[in-house]
Amino acid sequence: MNKHAGSALAPRPLTKAHRQGMIRAFLRRAPSRSQAEMLLRLRGAGVRVTQSTLSRDLRDLGLVKDPRGYREADRADAAADPESRLRDLQRMVRAYLNEVSQAGTLVVLKTSPGLAHALGVALDRAALPEIAGTVAGDDTVFAAAPDPSRARALVHRVRGLIGRR
Repeated sequence: MNKHAGSALAPRPLTKAHRQGMIRAFLRRAPSRSQAEMLLRLRGAGVRVTQSTLSRDLRDLGLVKDPRGYREADRADAAADPESRLRDLQRMVRAYLNEVSQAGTLVVLKTSPGLAHALGVALDRAALPEIAGTVAGDDTVFAAAPDPSRARALVHRVRGLIGRR
């Protein structure tokens, strides 16, 4: 018998970023009405996760629960004070960012699959003066700066958030 037979169904540990990307992907397809439902979806995909880890993931992703189920918080739900938004951005940059580079007036931020949108929302909420706007895909955020010098400043700021200059 093939030594790998059945391994696709065995629960496997994944990185936090990958697991959170899967959660986002599930919610894009259909909301989960409860954490128990989300646990079943993750376990059905072969992901080993505890209730407490899932709860932290949902909080880290900035998801809220409404009558339809879990969803992303609206801009109005964001923390009101700028320091809190910057702390949230720093936490997300440290957890999600794989690479940052400049391309003219654009700053390109690479994440693991499924995490770019969350990072883009955090960048928007932080209301950094270097950013005119963001566009997020699955694993890439483009942050537009008004000019190349502000794009360089943004790259410097983001690297500073993760402790690299």
